[in-house]
Amino acid sequence: MNTHLTAALAAAERGWHIFPLRPRDKRPALHGETACPATGDCASGHRKWEQRATTDPDRIRKAWSVGAFNVGLATGPSGLVVVDLDPVKAKDPKGTPDGATSLQALCERAGQTVPATYRTRTASGGYHLYFTAPPGVWLGNSAGRLGKHIDTRAHGGYVVGAGSTLPNGTYDVVDPTEPAPLPEWLHALLTPRQACRGLTAAPMPERASRYAAAALKAETAAVARAGEGVRNWTLVRAARALGRFIPSGDLDRSEVEQALNSAGLRAGLRENECRAAVTSALNWSIANNPGRPA
Repeated sequence: MNTHLTAALAAAERGWHIFPLRPRDKRPALHGETACPATGDCASGHRKWEQRATTDPDRIRKAWSVGAFNVGLATGPSGLVVVDLDPVKAKDPKGTPDGATSLQALCERAGQTVPATYRTRTASGGYHLYFTAPPGVWLGNSAGRLGKHIDTRAHGGYVVGAGSTLPNGTYDVVDPTEPAPLPEWLHALLTPRQACRGLTAAPMPERASRYAAAALKAETAAVARAGEGVRNWTLVRAARALGRFIPSGDLDRSEVEQALNSAGLRAGLRENECRAAVTSALNWSIANNPGRPA
């Protein structure tokens, strides 16, 4: 029985896009651009592993019929964000936390619990936590942005799927729970810059929009850089400064809230602290700054 084929088909049944990895290896078992035969999938041009990943069981059976390939899972086409928690490495200084410890600390700072979701144990003893990506949002990969030994894989990335084997162990499912949606607070930590660019690039209705957009960018940057002891004060001050642009129509309240909450999380504040401070400060600013006359 080809257990690797069984694992590949099981992943494809979940709607995850699969491609073969070299036996007992993490590298794709597909030709590169320089060796592309320009036939089949590549008849109209070379297609990389992310483009060739599939959920088609017939294609998967055909591919795995010639070898015990490991399972590569293209996270972007699969609509997944995978949080990769690595173990401590031999070269790490004494006392360096592993990925699981870093995630626990991150959750505690955000006032959250470690999310329950589909989880695999990697061959090295780490973990992969699978989440469904927010709809309509493009997320890339990250390395260390969330904490020491925490990486993420989304568009442009892949992970080794359950059922795969490496010389040092196997990838096993330890929590078969269906992947949970990526928590909003984790999404905010992974996309603060993209969110800000999107906000400042959005068309504004009035002449003061460029000034308001510049203010939004500057204030959110200040909040994100704020150190411990002044973070909450900086967030409140920024919200009061930006709130005056809402009655005039230069900024949308939901956009301001999203940008400030994301910046507060980056600074290390908890999600509930951010929301309460931003809501109160915006209410005060809006009440004390009437909009421009029609």
